[in-house]
Amino acid sequence: MGKLKTDKGRVIDDAFRREAVRLLVTSGRTLKEVADDLGVGVSSLGAWKRKFARAELMSGPHEDVEKEVLRLRRENELLRAERDLLKKLSRVGARLCAVETACASVEAGG
Repeated sequence: MGKLKTDKGRVIDDAFRREAVRLLVTSGRTLKEVADDLGVGVSSLGAWKRKFARAELMSGPHEDVEKEVLRLRRENELLRAERDLLKKLSRVGARLCAVETACASVEAGG
């Protein structure tokens, strides 16, 4: 966005804009109240907030994303363990079936 001078001679740079947005987000006050206190337009402050929100969103991993990745990794571990258990049980079941089939054929023949 760069630096901008207001009609009062004040310089508005990215640091000012970022601080204005931080104040808006953390103060609990309305957009109009913060804009009036800082001497900037409501639409300008709203545009700065949207700009910094988009930049924040695209900046990389966030805590909630990291939590979701951790949750998914745990879920993968659980699913792999369940899969491995089912594989073992199916092998055991196949062996039992083979033994029962062999026993049944011996009994039928005997």
